[in-house]
Amino acid sequence: MARPVWSGALSLGLVTVPVELYPAVADHTIHFHQFERGTSDRIRNRRVNERTGDEVTQDEIVKGYDLGGGDHVLVEPDELDEIAPERSRRIDIEQFVELDEIDPWFFDKTYWLKPAKEDFAKAYGLLLQAMDRSEKAGIAKFVLRGKEYLAAVRAGEDVMVLNTLHFVADLREPKDVMGKLPELPKPRPKELDMALALVDEMTAPWRPEDYRDEYSKRVEELIKAKEAGKEIAHEAEPEPSADVVDLFEALSRSVKNRKGGGKEPAKKPAKKPAKKPPEPELSDLSKSELDKLAREQGVKGRSKMTRAQLEKALKAS
Repeated sequence: MARPVWSGALSLGLVTVPVELYPAVADHTIHFHQFERGTSDRIRNRRVNERTGDEVTQDEIVKGYDLGGGDHVLVEPDELDEIAPERSRRIDIEQFVELDEIDPWFFDKTYWLKPAKEDFAKAYGLLLQAMDRSEKAGIAKFVLRGKEYLAAVRAGEDVMVLNTLHFVADLREPKDVMGKLPELPKPRPKELDMALALVDEMTAPWRPEDYRDEYSKRVEELIKAKEAGKEIAHEAEPEPSADVVDLFEALSRSVKNRKGGGKEPAKKPAKKPAKKPPEPELSDLSKSELDKLAREQGVKGRSKMTRAQLEKALKAS
């Protein structure tokens, strides 16, 4: 079982629940060591004193802020911890917002939050149910590994989810990154209609399990082949398609290719027979439970429905 990366307390008003934070995403990147070509000698990175060339251990290193002109202000790690003693051990929810009001641009990493002990399960469960029913996210700030984070705490399926968010000051505007953007001419109506037709033709239910990291798989195959002394066959690069000057013609071809034998969209889950639950039972279910039931019954558009809309759709199914 994974170890928590942070432990402290989740606070909402006068309700405080000791919690532990666990990473919800695993890194499947294939990592390599470095070697000098033609030898079996490892290349290692070391921390060395720039003046003497001597290697320095981690506990002998302090942080330095560059003032310019070769001058620095030196800061001990303990001094950084002391200026934020409370927030480093607390996640204080300052307000609630509608989850769909948070632009995806702001989202960074995802974590699970669980109660630190069984004794706190009741208070944890109460906050989880309240977030689930309200469909809102709690906005908070906390310190992790010496850095302050903005976070959104929301209800997941039987567990709280914490998403770290970027501060506004961290986000870069397109014009600041790319310079002047080109003027966008207004599309002709028939081009827009054809583009919408292509979007509709390519629309399918979101099924994340259909997507795989193909590059990592090929790297693994390469490693196994080289270990066995074999050569791996490489796929030929696809022939470049002929340029189509007319945008409408390009869109028309795309739609025809989709309809006439292109890649088929993911099939929608088969509608499973299910007895219509009585109304009192539906009203007692959480949003995640209603969503699961709607998925089993093949209710369309469920991902964008509120809890009340899910309940209404299930009653009508």
